[in-house]
Amino acid sequence: MMAGSHIAIPTILKIGKGALNDLGTYLANAGMHNAVIYFGNGLIDMFGAGVMGSLKEKDIKVLEYRELDTVNINDIIELAFNIDAKAQAIVGIGGGKVIDAAKYASYLRKLPFISIPTSSSSDGFSSASASLIVNGRRTSVPARMAYGIIADTEIIKSAPDRFIYSGIGDMVSKITALYDWLFESSNGYSEMNDFAVMIAKKAVNSFVRTPFETIHDDLFLKELLDSLAMSGVANEIAGGSTPTSGSEHLISHALDKMLEKPQLHGIQVGIATYIMAVVQDHRYVRVNAIFEKTGFWDYVSTLDLKREDFAAAIDMAPSIKPHRHTYLHEQQYRDKAKEVLYNDEVLKKVFD
Repeated sequence: MMAGSHIAIPTILKIGKGALNDLGTYLANAGMHNAVIYFGNGLIDMFGAGVMGSLKEKDIKVLEYRELDTVNINDIIELAFNIDAKAQAIVGIGGGKVIDAAKYASYLRKLPFISIPTSSSSDGFSSASASLIVNGRRTSVPARMAYGIIADTEIIKSAPDRFIYSGIGDMVSKITALYDWLFESSNGYSEMNDFAVMIAKKAVNSFVRTPFETIHDDLFLKELLDSLAMSGVANEIAGGSTPTSGSEHLISHALDKMLEKPQLHGIQVGIATYIMAVVQDHRYVRVNAIFEKTGFWDYVSTLDLKREDFAAAIDMAPSIKPHRHTYLHEQQYRDKAKEVLYNDEVLKKVFD
């Protein structure tokens, strides 16, 4: 990254209980009086009245208000260029789909994007890229870091547990991703950005050290969301996803391509993180401990996952990002990963 280059970080960052109720206040304080609001499928019924009340209270005009259920790039381009010229902000409320669509629309129109996730399933709500359907295939396209992130822990808590487990898997993956980046850098394939490494490391360490009774604890969920938000900032500093996405993500992307019905992103990534932590011989005891204590392993053992799918994904992994050089880009480590997959005692609970 060039010296003195501009790094975007969210101007509004509100994570906590009841945060969504103050949406109107946050927008008004930022001088945004005309907004476009996109909801995920079925979410107007759940959150519409509260959101509209909060905006009305602060005299914020809603120029467009609808549910979005597409991540097809052509639909979003059409949507973006039909947005009223008076719009000062685009607000996306929901899961990954609507966040990605709203994020890309705001990128095309150069408007501030307010990201309001209703689940903690991944760090997508804070990342500067969007996962869209391009020519029939899911593809990561450049977008922009959210101007604002507003995450209400009460709403996150009410989402099904699988979304919390997915977020846990995606967060813990920073352990193996950072080790892959170190491996890549020490082999001369890329250069590490020390500040991005520090942010990503602090994010994951803060999360895995959080004391909790259950995954629904307010502090636990706030730490999870804070750490996922910090991951997006680490990527922004690095100018790419290397601090937060390594070989474990390649396995998940390969599964997405192969399987008719893939699991949630963070579920696949979490399992792959444990496999790669053992391969890297780095912090796998910690990864296993957090997965045991949170109930992540108990949940994934109910999913009827197939070892053969993960084995095929390990083989396919290097072709997902041929320009990278993670552990899985070398045959010896792919062999080791498959050995772990078939013989590791912890994984026997997951796959048998």
